[in-house]
Amino acid sequence: MPSPLSFFLIALLLSFISHAQAIENDVPDKTYVPLHMCVWDPIGQAGPAQKIMAEAKIYAYNWGVDLTYDFYSDERIAIEEFKLKRCDLVNMLGFRAREFNAFTGSLGAIGAIPSYEHLGIIIKSLSSDKAAKLMRVGDYEIIGIGPAGAIFMFTRDRSILLPQDFAGKRMAVLDDIPESAYLSKKYGITPVSSTIFNSFLKFNNGSVDLTAGPAIVYEPFEMHKGLEPDGGIYAEPFVYITMQVIARWDALPADFSTKARRKAVEKYPEFVKFLKDPEATIPEKYWIDIPDDLYDYWVEDFRQSRIELGDMGIYDQRTLKLMRKVRCKLDPNSAECSAKKKE
Repeated sequence: MPSPLSFFLIALLLSFISHAQAIENDVPDKTYVPLHMCVWDPIGQAGPAQKIMAEAKIYAYNWGVDLTYDFYSDERIAIEEFKLKRCDLVNMLGFRAREFNAFTGSLGAIGAIPSYEHLGIIIKSLSSDKAAKLMRVGDYEIIGIGPAGAIFMFTRDRSILLPQDFAGKRMAVLDDIPESAYLSKKYGITPVSSTIFNSFLKFNNGSVDLTAGPAIVYEPFEMHKGLEPDGGIYAEPFVYITMQVIARWDALPADFSTKARRKAVEKYPEFVKFLKDPEATIPEKYWIDIPDDLYDYWVEDFRQSRIELGDMGIYDQRTLKLMRKVRCKLDPNSAECSAKKKE
């Protein structure tokens, strides 16, 4: 069964191959730049990315590139190979991109992006020519950003509504997310080190009380097993994550990164539809609506956490500022827009 993250990879890789015919005349026939990509697909070479990369190789010629690739089922190994210069490009989730670019790697700050509309505005802004200098840090450049899903909290106890209610609860966490320790301590949560996939299995068998994931995991991972009899899914996602493609910029032909980022923006509505459609497959009885007064409490609590994590250097404060500006543009009456201490 293809994993949800495999589909995220497919979606982002499509940004490189779709509508390539429209620009085929931009590239001279005689010169092609060799590029090798470490492709992360949780299923590895047998996953759906195999077909996509075969097509990408053909269309890459229209971008002036002779593309080759190897598959990795472990994201961390793919990243390590990239760091060892065994490939020129690699894809990864946004929070891991923080190692290469703190600016784009901070897009997943807790509670900072309220909707796909907000995320779309942010990605479009970061993919513009004006922001190109922010995409390049040292030897690395972000050449594509796409949505990887709204992340919902799954709980085995739907009575949990306030921060203090989380005290003592066991939550599946990824051990390489720097803010995990801070948030666990703040809310009194008992962190249980997990991988992306076994976190759902642990939730279903009762090893953890809480886990998080996009709506697309509900059916393939049979999440109803962990939600019964008293669990639920909080209707408001607490974070939106991204998939990012990172390259060693000096290996790229001219304008390659610009074209890639623009294509990712053009494909954004399709990405979002793919990610949102599974939300409708989740039975209504599992959704937990947070009362407005408690929702406002959480919004402010997350804001204070972002400020502290920004002060600690875990989140890039430039990114926090950009995301606040977008939130206030769409909701200028929000309390944070007139707060004395702003992100």
